[in-house]
This record gives sequence, C-alpha cells and structure tokens, in this order.
Amino acid sequence: MVGDSDLSHPYDCCVYLLDFGDLVLIDAGAGRSFDRLVSNIEKLGFDPKKLKSVLVTHAHIDHIGSLHQLQQVFGAQIIAHELDADAIEEGKGVAAEAYGVHYTPCRVDQIIRGSEDVLRFGDCELRIIHIPGHTAGSIAAYLDTDDGRVLFGQDIHGPYYPEWGADPAQAKLSLQKLIELKADILCEGHFGIYQPAAAVERYIKGYLESL
Repeated sequence: MVGDSDLSHPYDCCVYLLDFGDLVLIDAGAGRSFDRLVSNIEKLGFDPKKLKSVLVTHAHIDHIGSLHQLQQVFGAQIIAHELDADAIEEGKGVAAEAYGVHYTPCRVDQIIRGSEDVLRFGDCELRIIHIPGHTAGSIAAYLDTDDGRVLFGQDIHGPYYPEWGADPAQAKLSLQKLIELKADILCEGHFGIYQPAAAVERYIKGYLESL
C-alpha cells in the first residue's frame, strides 16, 4: 500500500502497488497527493519510472484524481471499464465537488469490456471482474500467489448512493460474486487489508447483509 488517508492524503482511497517487474498501481488517490504517492513508491525501493499502468476500480475522484499526472509524468497507461471510461475522460459524475477538488480529465488507454477480463504483465495475470453497484463500471481485480488469492475489492463498503451512480440491487449481486471468489486476502478500497479467508468473507457479508 502506497496511499490512503494516512499515508498520502486524508481524501485518498487505498492505493496499492503491484510489482510485476513493471509496476502497476490500483487507483490513484484524490489528486492532492501525487508527490507523496511517488515518494512512497521510492521509499519502498521501487523506481516510479517503471510504472506501466494504473488500474482504475471506479470513476470517483478519490480514486482517479492523480491519473492525469501519472499519465503525463510517467507515461502510465490508464485502464478502466467501459462504463466508467467516459466519466474519467470527461470529468462528469466523478463527485469532485463533494471533495472540493479539481479533476483534470485524462485519456483511458485500455478499455475493459464485459463481465471478465485478464490483464497480462510479463508472466503474471491479473484477473478482472465487473462488479457494478457502487458505479456502473466498478471492477475488482484478483491474482493467485504463493500466499493465496489476493482480491483488490474496491469500495465494498459503499456508500451506495444513487446520486453518485450507485445501484444497491446490482451491488448485492456483485458482493455475492466477490464472496464466491473465496479470497484469502482482501485489499479494500478505503479500509485496508483483511485476512485470512474467514475474515474476508465476514467483511464482505457484513455489507451485503446491510443492503
């Protein structure tokens, strides 16, 4: 983890760094922490110039604010689901006004379509699953490692406000999908990391039952 409300900026989501030789970020914070994110990557011993891609879990400002800078400075490829791509490229419906921050729209370089996809980085595969509910184009990602299945589940906790693009009925189906993945480790969108598998299931079920 290289970003969250403590590590980078109070407005930021959890930002996760994956090392596939080339570097991949999961999300990008709210936009006021670009320098801190870069510094945190460096403090962990990684070279930010090796940043290849940023996977966007959904198009809310606290997850997309630094995309433009990451793209411009490092040439990072922005990856997002087709149903949230327009919001990223146009800046409409990203809830920037709720945070009082400016969002600079940016190009989405790689579009994820449909319900599942696989992103390949060298010999590694990052599997993508479409989980509409928080937004229409919300996605989660997971990979299997020596420590078990790691799930980047995005904002499982919601909130599920229709005025921010949410659909609680779809969210119920999506959270059930995440439970069925039987992840051993959950990297959540704002509340950090949960393990082992029983704790992951308990966390997701708690929000499913509240909908």
